[in-house]
Amino acid sequence: MTLTLPAVAKLNLFLHITGKRPDGYHNLQTLFQMLDTGDVLHFTPNESGEINLSCDIAELAGQDNLIYRAAMLLKSLASANAGCQIRLEKHLPMGGGLGGGSSDAATTLHALNLLWQLQLTTAELAALGLKLGADVPVFVHGQTAFAEGVGEHLQPVSLPEKTYLVVTPACHISTAAIFQHPDLKRDTPKISMTELLSSPWQNDCQPLVERLYPIVAITLQWLLEYAPCRMTGTGASVFAEFPDAASAQHALANLPANCRGFIARGVNRSPLLAALTDTDYSNLSRHSV
Repeated sequence: MTLTLPAVAKLNLFLHITGKRPDGYHNLQTLFQMLDTGDVLHFTPNESGEINLSCDIAELAGQDNLIYRAAMLLKSLASANAGCQIRLEKHLPMGGGLGGGSSDAATTLHALNLLWQLQLTTAELAALGLKLGADVPVFVHGQTAFAEGVGEHLQPVSLPEKTYLVVTPACHISTAAIFQHPDLKRDTPKISMTELLSSPWQNDCQPLVERLYPIVAITLQWLLEYAPCRMTGTGASVFAEFPDAASAQHALANLPANCRGFIARGVNRSPLLAALTDTDYSNLSRHSV
């Protein structure tokens, strides 16, 4: 038997960098908006004791992948013969700031916890996920949330579920490179969630990325013709809020040739969480084939 689960995208509705930590990471404040669109993962458990990952995109198959690393974290807690064949349907752009890799890892943690009957709590899975990346815990919890620290201190937030157009220009941006850049703004004053929710939103990474990657600045200028827009994460993806899918589709129809885009709805509860809690998986186990 194969278990199929979504790995949804996120937007950073704002991203403030409030300081650099002694360990080299950065403290931030952000609002993670879950979307209803993303990658899809298929898990077929077996008793081979091996983890095998496949994907149509060759560079994403194999062991140099957050999915494989997430699986191996749980493998250390499972029986010796616990194995799984994992197939990734990659729909989200890579290097777009949409959290695709982190979301894939979170879905893997949930799936193998279920299939291998490890009975770890969501909090325990989130703690494991933090070892893989700062964005993994929010996907494990599966809720739109205000985040602090490196992104691991989460407070669920209920927002109006709006329609977004997400556009990704043809470039790949390294999150590590942006956070290591000497010109990155790192001194935004820390303020409360209440103040943040009532203040104009900004992304502290955006000015630097626009300077280093002019194609992102050009894409933002194009999208601004249709609606106010910002960059998510460290880019390259940018987004705008629209009153309905039809108006978003009008903009998408005029997408520049060097960009790809999709329309998604913001949701307070991730489709992954819905799939895990609204479906009876009692007949699934690592012995299922």
